[in-house]
Amino acid sequence: MAPDIETLASRVGEEIGTGEWYRVTQEQIDAFADATEDHQWIHEAGPAADQGPFAGPIAHGFLTLALLWRLTEGIPSPLGDPQMVVNYGLDKVRFITPVPAGSRIRARVALADVSPVEGGVQMKQAVTIELEGAERPAAYVESLTRIYD
Repeated sequence: MAPDIETLASRVGEEIGTGEWYRVTQEQIDAFADATEDHQWIHEAGPAADQGPFAGPIAHGFLTLALLWRLTEGIPSPLGDPQMVVNYGLDKVRFITPVPAGSRIRARVALADVSPVEGGVQMKQAVTIELEGAERPAAYVESLTRIYD
């Protein structure tokens, strides 16, 4: 059973947890480029990327975003055991620091907002995607989830 809105609302502003480090490989970047047909030179291993502004290939911002589920896997959920959880969308996405091929990222999640919706509760999570060794995060995402019982 999902927690009631008051229980969730009492946790707004609270950090929920931090995921495990995850390595983004050149193979993943290549596969994402193939799937999206986005073969911009900054994502492809080779002399152009090596001599470019990032000194090597970087992940697509949308690949970083697509890894959101994987990055948050294993973080304890404040949802309890609801009948159905639906990804409702995103309120804000910012790609702050490029993710070099071979680097590691992880998600740090906080509960940002809770509101009632017909038949359930909508939860907004503020997700900071950290880049190992970087001063600034790779990305910031506000993710919306709807919880139904």
